[in-house]
Amino acid sequence: MKLNRRQFILKLFLGSISFLVLDSFWLETYFIEWTEHDISETESNKIKAIHLTDLHLRSIKSVHESIAERINEEKPDVIFFTGDSLERNKYLSVLQDFLSLIDIDIPKIAILGNKEYSGRIDLERLKGVYESYNGKLLVNESLLFETEDRKINILGIDDFVCGYPNFTKTIQGIDTSLSTVILNHCPVYREEIDRLCVPLNIKPKLILAGHTHGGQITFFGKPFFTPFGSGNYVKGWYNNEISKMYVSKGIGTTVYPIRFGARAEASIFYI
Repeated sequence: MKLNRRQFILKLFLGSISFLVLDSFWLETYFIEWTEHDISETESNKIKAIHLTDLHLRSIKSVHESIAERINEEKPDVIFFTGDSLERNKYLSVLQDFLSLIDIDIPKIAILGNKEYSGRIDLERLKGVYESYNGKLLVNESLLFETEDRKINILGIDDFVCGYPNFTKTIQGIDTSLSTVILNHCPVYREEIDRLCVPLNIKPKLILAGHTHGGQITFFGKPFFTPFGSGNYVKGWYNNEISKMYVSKGIGTTVYPIRFGARAEASIFYI
């Protein structure tokens, strides 16, 4: 059947709307973009880490099962969770269900985001959940992470928006000769980290952050909105002479269950 000009424009318009709805509610939300980054500067003794952030767990869906399956296939040395894993105490069991899908032999290191605070999560119970699955929750604390061939510092910073981040406290007792990875939910706190690192002669190998959801809804690459604590950071790499920071678009969504121009992301790092 031959379409007249008006019918063609109408079908084109409806088709475009259908694609945008499909993309926003399904493709960008449930099909994870896996990115890989090698910052090791060596050909051997690399530490393989997977970074997950902003899970906003409410129930276990196929996307979470696919993430766990990919993690188990990759067999990383460690998994980093950089906050906003859940929003209510009633979802602690969902976090347990998600962690149970992942090989328990893989160490897990987590920090808090603003949602754990605003949702009044029982932090002792949350610590217990992570510990039950070979995990550690760091709140302004450091951890010496060891593999067979390497040792690195892992620093876990408290949330900038609702917590009390204290970089000076976090670095107490660390071996500054080792590479240092910093887990920091809100990317804007990177500026304070950089300021404090200079007199202490610390040069972080990597800062991992989330919080922004990559803007969650963007137009022509520009975010419609980013939450307080994002600063001028949205997604991807932000490097300067002091530190390298990667801001992940994260897994979950908040306020509206859609993404547009900000596909859900999980990352693999070789350190």
